[in-house]
This record gives sequence, structure tokens and C-alpha cells, in this order.
Amino acid sequence: MGPMRAAFRFTEELAKAGRLEDVRRVRAELYGSLALTGVGHATDRAVLLGLAGHEAATIDPDAIDATVAAIRAEKRLLLAGVQPVEFMEERDLIFHRDVMFPPGAKTRHPNGLRLTALDAQGATIEERTYFSIGGGFIAEDGVVGDSDRLRAQDMAIPFSFKSAAELLEIAEKNELGIAELMLANECALLGGGTESAKQVRARIDAIWQTMKGCMDRGMATEGILPGGLSVRRRAHRLAERLDGGKAGDPLAPLDWVTVFAMAVNEENAAGGRVVTAPTNGAAGVVPAVARYYERFVEGASAEGIQRYFLASAAIGILYKENASISGAEVGCQGEVGVACSMAAGGLVCALGGTNGQIEHAAEIGMEHNLGMTCDPIGGLVQIPCIERNAMGAMKAVQAARLAMNEPEAHKVSLDQVIRTMYLTGLDMQSRYKETSLAGLALNVIEC
Repeated sequence: MGPMRAAFRFTEELAKAGRLEDVRRVRAELYGSLALTGVGHATDRAVLLGLAGHEAATIDPDAIDATVAAIRAEKRLLLAGVQPVEFMEERDLIFHRDVMFPPGAKTRHPNGLRLTALDAQGATIEERTYFSIGGGFIAEDGVVGDSDRLRAQDMAIPFSFKSAAELLEIAEKNELGIAELMLANECALLGGGTESAKQVRARIDAIWQTMKGCMDRGMATEGILPGGLSVRRRAHRLAERLDGGKAGDPLAPLDWVTVFAMAVNEENAAGGRVVTAPTNGAAGVVPAVARYYERFVEGASAEGIQRYFLASAAIGILYKENASISGAEVGCQGEVGVACSMAAGGLVCALGGTNGQIEHAAEIGMEHNLGMTCDPIGGLVQIPCIERNAMGAMKAVQAARLAMNEPEAHKVSLDQVIRTMYLTGLDMQSRYKETSLAGLALNVIEC
């Protein structure tokens, strides 16, 4: 999603500068993890779609294959959807698998993308370097403060926080739950007032409906996932078995958590629409736990779902601002680990837990994902990614239960575990961070 958004933004900048009609050719160069696992993550397709003026949130998933196929067959695309340019993929989409960072770039993030627009004589019209920093968020090299990340301290919001400790302190001082605090901040970003609250709640509901649609598609679809590993979709068959299983099985709800999470990540692996929560590769955890709450918790309500997402968002912000949600930067602990932490805290909030219990659950969720590597086989988000989401979702449920059944005092704080995760990621060898050069990605192929 990051490269797709970067390519789309590049075309927007060309249009704003009035240079779009001068472009005759575009070159895209991928570096680091984007190059090493780009095909497996469908980055090549994403770049083509972004250059052609498509956005992830609005493109019809059913139109993706035909759009990409047409570009490849005709060896040209409509830049920003309007300007015809040459695009010979073997020449214009370059995977620099032996170069970690774009030459000359000031930023040192392993997900680099350089885009160049050329005129009829082959001269450069515009060249920009972007970095995909996780969860679809992008930053442009050399532009101070250019990041899609929401920095609470820079926003005109009533309750700015930089750490979990500060979040808890502000909430206690103002006698607010974490969900209430987050709702107030989100409303402020939309101008405040009753109508803003309605808009925020409507947007949360739209996210939830999109997640449920993704789960439903995943559970309804059979077949082999693309990419060459011949991985068979399992969510459909698992759901059928559960529907026909023994009544009264006390562990059936956890089996459904597995199905929900796998359904989402099978959709992700197939190029369907998912909600980054916090990333595409970890997109199954948060929706699976939300559906567990909605379907299996007595007294579950729409208000509880709203609280779930608001609290999850607060936890996600803490990780984005103080660590990373990029598997290429800190390993899968920054993706599935963060998703588990978000879902655990969110579930406690939905269940009516205290702010301290929310923080505790989020801490437990990450503590038991520390050190998790990102080693997808063949660079595809299939093995171990799909099952890993299921495991992360189940850990989140258990983390919430632990936190709600213990006193609020605990030895390790959420801030400490976030810092630990980040330092662990920095210490991790780069080949274990979304490069497919080690771990399962290497040993399974060798066998």
C-alpha cells in the first residue's frame, strides 16, 4: 500500500506543477526489503496502479487484475489516469536487490522507492524518493516533517500524549476513559461539536464494515493463493467444519478467532481489500478479535465496538510514534506484535475494563511477541503470515483475559515494552527483517 500511495502522490505532484503533459516515460526503482520481497508483496502491481491514478481505498478489487494486465500487454499506462506514457516493466520497474538504500538518500529506512519522470528526450522532469514506513504510511526523503503519521503533539487536539504513562495521566486527570479521550481528539480534528462525533463514529463503523466484508469474502472463497507456493485457502473449510461441529464445544470461539484472522490474511495474500491494522501483513488480528467480541461476548454492543477501535487506535499511535510498525525495520514484532497489543487493549476497553487494565493488556500482547522475525517464504505474505495472524489474535484474547483477572499493578509497563521492541528490532540482523534471506524463507526452500 505504501508504494501505491507514493506512486499516486508522485503523479499528484506532477499535476500540481503543471508537468504531467510533458511526461513520456516513468521509471520506478525499488530498494532494500521492497526489492527483495516486492513481487511477493505485489509491490510491482501496486506501483503500476498508483502511477495509473488509483488509490487503495477506492479501487475496485475486481478491476485490479484487468488493469495491471492491460498495462503490461500495451506497455503503456495513463499517468494519473490521464497522460499516456511508455511503461516497459522490464526496463522501467527496477528491483535493486543488492542495494539497501537509494543512493544519495538522507533517510535510512529499508523500504525505499525512487520515481523518475522523463520527457521525450529522456531528460529528467522530476525525481522523488519515498519510503514506505509501515501500514501504508509514507515519507518523502529530504522533506522535513513529511510523514503521514499523526503526531499528536503537532495537532490542535485537546489531549496530546507521547507515551502510555502520559496517556494514563491525562485520562485520570480529566476523568476520561481512553476511548472517550480518543473520541475527543478525533472530534477536534474534524472541527468539534456533535456533528463531528457522528462523523467519527460513522467512519469507525465504515472501517468495521470493511473488515467484516473482508472476513466474509475470505470465509466464502476457496482455491489456491497466487504466487507459486500453491498454498490452499483454509478459512472456508475451517468455517464449514465449525458450523457443522459439536454444539457446546468450549473452545469453539477461539477456533472462530482463528478462522476470522486467516480469512482476512488470505484475502490480503490474494490482493483483496483489507484495512491496515496496523499493516496489511498483520491485518487479520484486530478484526478477528473485534468479531470475537461481537459474536461471542454476552452483552456485546455497537458502543463496545466503537470503544474497541478507539482504544486500539491509541495503542497503535504509541507504537508508531515511539517505535515502528514496519516489518522491514523491526521484524514481525512490529506488525503482528503491534496488532496483538492493539487488539488486546481494545478488547479490554470493549469489555468495560479500566484504563490501567487496557495498558496492561497491551503490554502483555507485545511482551510475548518480542523478537519475532519477518521471514516470509518466497517473499509472499502466506507462510508464516496467515497462521501468524491467527496466533496473534488468540494471544490478544488471552492477554485481555489476563489483564482483567489480575490487579492493575504490574512489573513491566507498556512504554518499557514498546522501547524494548524497538531496540530489539534495531539489534535484529537485517536478513530477518522482511528480506526472505533467512529463517523459514531460507530453510524451507533448502529442504
